[in-house]
Amino acid sequence: MIKKIAVLLTNEFEDSEYTEPAKAFEEAGHKLTVIEKSKGETVKGKTDGVEVTTDAGIDDVTPEDFDALFIPGGFSPDILRADDRFVTFTKAFMDDQKPVFAICHGPQLLITAEALKGRDITGYTSIKIDLQNAGAHFHDKEVVVCHDQLVSSRTPDDIPAFIRESLKLLNK
Repeated sequence: MIKKIAVLLTNEFEDSEYTEPAKAFEEAGHKLTVIEKSKGETVKGKTDGVEVTTDAGIDDVTPEDFDALFIPGGFSPDILRADDRFVTFTKAFMDDQKPVFAICHGPQLLITAEALKGRDITGYTSIKIDLQNAGAHFHDKEVVVCHDQLVSSRTPDDIPAFIRESLKLLNK
């Protein structure tokens, strides 16, 4: 079954943490919608300068429009979490038990959404203490799947495991 995946993305995202999973999700038949502050914006990756044009503005969508949420890393999640609209959007997926895929710094949006208490998770080393302070159980592993809902990974090196587990969840 084709799933609709919301992607929260702005400038300074980690290129490969978006491009590789996005390609895998699309090749598996799923539809991605890249969401930023407004539709038609061009956001740029921090490492390779990959450019992505946004499909929708945050005010044009609701969590009910989607089956899953994908949060690539880099500085993008830290920038987006300063905007309550993205935090509320993220929290809704966790509250509704919809699949959430977060890699590297992606869990920063989940921290701000106060959606990690008691959850198993991983992420980039520099946010380990933040995750623990948010009540999460941090695991230094290439991929962590919590409650058949939340898939997380640490770095671009973990992308193959991240994709594998995310696709498993999408196929349930």
